[in-house]
Amino acid sequence: MATPETAGPSRFYDAIVVGAGIQGTFAAYHLAKRGQKTLLLEQFPLPHTRGSSHGQSRIIRSAYPQDYYTAMLGEAYRLWAELEEEAGTKLHRQTPMLVLGRKDNPAFQRFWDAMQRNHVPSEALTAESLAQRFPGIHLRGGEVAVCDHTAGILFADKAVKAGQDQFQRYGGTIRDGEKVHGILPGAVITVTTSQGEYRAKHLVVTAGAWASRLLAPLGLHLPLQPLRITVCYWRAKAGSPPSLLEKLPCFLGINLNGEKRDLYGLPAGEYPGLVKVCYHYGTPVDPDHPDQPGYSAPDLLILQDFVSKYLPGLEPKPAVQERCMYTNTPDEDFVLDRHPRFRNIAIGAGFSGHGFKFAPVVGKILCQLSLGEEPSYDLVPFQISRFSSQLKAPL
Repeated sequence: MATPETAGPSRFYDAIVVGAGIQGTFAAYHLAKRGQKTLLLEQFPLPHTRGSSHGQSRIIRSAYPQDYYTAMLGEAYRLWAELEEEAGTKLHRQTPMLVLGRKDNPAFQRFWDAMQRNHVPSEALTAESLAQRFPGIHLRGGEVAVCDHTAGILFADKAVKAGQDQFQRYGGTIRDGEKVHGILPGAVITVTTSQGEYRAKHLVVTAGAWASRLLAPLGLHLPLQPLRITVCYWRAKAGSPPSLLEKLPCFLGINLNGEKRDLYGLPAGEYPGLVKVCYHYGTPVDPDHPDQPGYSAPDLLILQDFVSKYLPGLEPKPAVQERCMYTNTPDEDFVLDRHPRFRNIAIGAGFSGHGFKFAPVVGKILCQLSLGEEPSYDLVPFQISRFSSQLKAPL
């Protein structure tokens, strides 16, 4: 997918974006749309499955316990629709999403309270009404559901490609299979790769699980933890009615089955006739060696127990297992900020397994940060300074 470069002036850009996942793609897209001559660098040949943006499906939802995320989603929906229109490609399908949990669970209550406070189109369902509408999901005593009617499924692979195609139509350059080896800050930033050097006035780092390694030589040691996630797809039991899978919505289980972490599920575009059900956490991993010997998947046992109790119409073992990667912050909020010393370097990192849906807005914010503009949103929840007690080097 790389577009050829020649020596000389083409090595100089207004902006460089490092990392061509969904966040970097949208940052580059917004920069190019603003008339900035932009280079998008990616260490692996595109498309690939080494990061956090691959696969065919992601949930988009307005249901969030934090108001600052809900505030961003209105524009996210609008910008997704705008990209669909520009690209002439369908990137989204609306489908309801259920937030499942116990009435007396404070974490579940925070979701419901925020949805009401932010006027998210929704309704509460008892276990009985849920069973009538969505017979494939079985709740247990004291558990209820809230339905987010704004939710849907984003077609992830198509979305990444559409963003990159539009970026190139706006004059952007993609160089994939080109690993960044170093960043030299300054009024003009030098980025050294496996293929040479590039210079730009502005830099955006959206390198996912590799962000810490790129930023450490710049004196910034963010507390980012790459996690390997087991992505499982489940088949309906023999003899189950076809409507079982057809009627399964997206869902997010809040501490169900006594788990500390959430579980989620959605119809699987990757494998027709299967359902994707995953545990929203994983095992620490070296992103350069995600399949290292000795890796275990304790979340698989958690998923099997959950499926047998809450989705009893599915086979007890997954039909397909794949892997994905999260890069988590300690509080699972994003990092959207400028480098504390080098203000022409913007950083988007730590999306903690829930960032894909926000990518059009995140890309816009990173574009604004890199150009020295006032961002469209209050970024206090996403500032690097919140980690001051955890950073390994002083700011």
